Amino acid sequence: MIENKRESDNIGCGPALKAHIFLLTALLIVLFIFSTSMGYLHISAQEVVKILFSRIFSLPTLCQGIDKVKPFVIIDVRLPRILSAAFVGAGLSVAGVIFQGLLLNPLADPYTLGISAGAAFGAALALVFNLQSAGFYSLPLFAFAGALLSLFSVIYLATSEEYFSSGNLILSGIIISTILSAGISFLKYLANERVAIIIFWLMGSFASKTWPEVILVGSLFIIGYGICLFFARDLNIISLGERSAHTLGVNIKQVRLILLITASLITAVCVSISGIIGFVGLIIPHLMRFFVGADNQKLLPVCALAGAILLLSADTVTRALLPTEVPIGILTALIGGPFFCYIFKKRHVGSQDG
Repeated sequence: MIENKRESDNIGCGPALKAHIFLLTALLIVLFIFSTSMGYLHISAQEVVKILFSRIFSLPTLCQGIDKVKPFVIIDVRLPRILSAAFVGAGLSVAGVIFQGLLLNPLADPYTLGISAGAAFGAALALVFNLQSAGFYSLPLFAFAGALLSLFSVIYLATSEEYFSSGNLILSGIIISTILSAGISFLKYLANERVAIIIFWLMGSFASKTWPEVILVGSLFIIGYGICLFFARDLNIISLGERSAHTLGVNIKQVRLILLITASLITAVCVSISGIIGFVGLIIPHLMRFFVGADNQKLLPVCALAGAILLLSADTVTRALLPTEVPIGILTALIGGPFFCYIFKKRHVGSQDG
């Protein structure tokens, strides 16, 4: 039986953690207002606050004296994009924490394990063959199916006699990603005139996001985050070893399955909304462990906030500060690639020293 009781004193929400959460939340709010004000049409931070409060609390008098175009730009154009970036950043970071915690591999994240590639292949399949039987939800459903298929393929390749090797997981992820990349290239070949849309989508972008997409990624992230946080204590126990976990009453197989599917679902919906955005789930957990340690009950909330800050910052740079908009997947790859090399080299040197 999984121990369902969660003692409040085990959550570890001490003064230091509260301080980190408060600082990250404050930074996210400031960045949110700053990003909303940036763009082709400059809107002051004061006007942004007035427009938001006017809509939230139904106070139209707050918008008196403000150009009528500005509320439309903020509510219908910028907010869906900004919220999508924040939710996707938070989702990929949380998925990275789960994959690294379950697989006991600091190099594991949705991108390096091939989960993002699997989700992208499923979504590209739906785009190329116009598989829209489920309407708006067709893309996320195909992305989720692709993510699950990729995940279990990676685990199967890395498994020997019912034991999966963490050391082989990244290699298996590279193999699966390579196969899926070839499959995506073939789909692009079949796409003909629609190939430009698929290529731009695969590079990662938050352009032209809508409120239904925000609601989809936001609701599934909140549900997935709640599940991950509920099992965070069990994830801590699993990291101590299977014998300790069994002694403490943790059903390892059940917890692993639930968390793997949950993390894959979060990754799939993020990829279906934004395309492939790599290394966010790798960078953020490593940085946040430096501040709060390896306790997943502490790590999950700060990683969600930090991931939202990172991706929102990157999207603001590409949208408002660069001369021409660069796909955000390219920017995160340029940042995350060297960081991945650093982590890999550090882990390799550490294993030799040990």
